[in-house]
Amino acid sequence: MEAEGKARCRHCSSPLSDVVADLGSHPLCESFLTAEQLHRMEPRYPLIVYVCRSCWLVQLEEFVAPEHIFSEYAYFSSYATSWVEHARRYVEMIARRLELGPRSRVVEVASNDGYLLQHFLPLGIPVLGIEPAANVAAVATERGVPTRVEFFGDAYAARLVDEGLRADLIAGNNVLAQVPDLNDFVRGLARLLAPGGTITLEFPHLERLFAENQFDTIYHEHFSYFSALAVRNIFGGLGLELYDVEELPTHGGSLRIYAKHEGSAKPTTTDRVARLIEREQRAGFTDPATYTAFNERVKETKRALLEFLIRLKREGKRIAGYGAPGKGNTLLNYCGIGKDFLDFTVDRNPYKHGRFLPGTHVPIYEPQRIQSEKPDYLLILPWNFKDEIKAQMRGIQEWGGRFIVPIPVARIEE
Repeated sequence: MEAEGKARCRHCSSPLSDVVADLGSHPLCESFLTAEQLHRMEPRYPLIVYVCRSCWLVQLEEFVAPEHIFSEYAYFSSYATSWVEHARRYVEMIARRLELGPRSRVVEVASNDGYLLQHFLPLGIPVLGIEPAANVAAVATERGVPTRVEFFGDAYAARLVDEGLRADLIAGNNVLAQVPDLNDFVRGLARLLAPGGTITLEFPHLERLFAENQFDTIYHEHFSYFSALAVRNIFGGLGLELYDVEELPTHGGSLRIYAKHEGSAKPTTTDRVARLIEREQRAGFTDPATYTAFNERVKETKRALLEFLIRLKREGKRIAGYGAPGKGNTLLNYCGIGKDFLDFTVDRNPYKHGRFLPGTHVPIYEPQRIQSEKPDYLLILPWNFKDEIKAQMRGIQEWGGRFIVPIPVARIEE
């Protein structure tokens, strides 16, 4: 499918012509509305995903500056209990693996509310968080996690180095996708990294997005979508080398990549990166047809979910949502699922209570609303946390309530 316009790759500047998915026009997925805003014009932007035939980076065009999206942010990592536990386990592992101690320095980029760095504090390991959203950074500071309100890039890395700071470990979870200027960001990582140091980044794996029709993870706040192949291409051109990779179950299937200065003898390079990239190549990740075939699968997923919900509503069933994540807003807006299907949704984050979902205007309440309203079905929008949510909300079984998981295909779970 040929795209119009002159979009160019944010890494290598090659022209983009192959469309991976066209989801139409959407509001920003974290722009929750107050009651006063419901009758105002709501900005919408094209949500079209391309793939670059030169470096194989999957990406959106940039329509909104990151300062507009991330300066005040509605996502607080600590409200996902299993995610905080994932961070704790990572800290224990990486501190042992890299032999970090009081003389080490750990920096996390996009450190959110201190959900990860807080676990280094009892170990006596010095940390610094860098977080662009002032409202989120304030929560981290209250936790005792030193945090600077900044957008990370090469210029800010140079300022830190001028202060005498180099990092033995740079961590970044689910931030790489949110960086419009990838080259500047990666240069900053290389500049800040101490000799012999390690960078670990976690991000959803494009292979899982394709395999499980995870189109709802596509939204304006995510500028790019990564295979190991694409990340190796980007890092290799900017002075960094991938030396290890792990496949994780988080967020529907993620990668944790380990990087070091190019040519550095330590840490030792494993063969796992090469083996994963060989697997991606066998799966067609260097063939444009692999990418463009995804668009039709997205359309069919939409049709199947709507048929499923229409049947339930015609049976007179009441459906509520659980969660107000970015992915949920992509799903609802693309499928046209509004208040005609969902009576309301709930979320653990008090920041969202009393507000409305962008585009669909579904009201957001505290989780206790489920107990008072007793819906027949609960549509789990953050399906990557479905096991945690089902455990939290198991009380719906008292009145025969059941769960709907929408991805990869709509299904009912007890």
